[in-house]
Amino acid sequence: MNDAHLHLVINHFPLIVPIVALLVILTGYLVQSDAVKRTALGLLLLSALLTFPSMFTGDRAEDMVEKNLEISHDIIHYHQEAAESFAIFSYILGCISVLGLWLSYKKKPLFHIVMVIIISLILVTIYLGIETGTSGGEIRHTEIRSDFSLPNNGKHHDD
Repeated sequence: MNDAHLHLVINHFPLIVPIVALLVILTGYLVQSDAVKRTALGLLLLSALLTFPSMFTGDRAEDMVEKNLEISHDIIHYHQEAAESFAIFSYILGCISVLGLWLSYKKKPLFHIVMVIIISLILVTIYLGIETGTSGGEIRHTEIRSDFSLPNNGKHHDD
């Protein structure tokens, strides 16, 4: 397994886990359970921790891809910038989740305010995750690029 393959395996976790955590938090509010909300906070902490190896392997995969494949540096750079923005929010979300866990266990009233902040940050993080994942996919999957067009004016060879 090379660095690019390892990056492809790892990078999906920090993108998907915040979506799952948001669903768990909403379930926690639906069933009125702080324990369920704490589970979501644990998932957000896990997501932040998984962002570290995703970023590390991404840097190493970049070196491989740029050296061995004919891929524009611009598209890789855009993905890297998107990933860095995503990572910052993921790390912040992880840290605030630790605060939320502490507030919950100590039964502090500030817990509910922090949860609103966390939900807001999750939404931003999910958006940044979509941007990061899409730009990463566009590196090798030209068919998902916004500038993609079929040859022959969109007609298939069977037409």
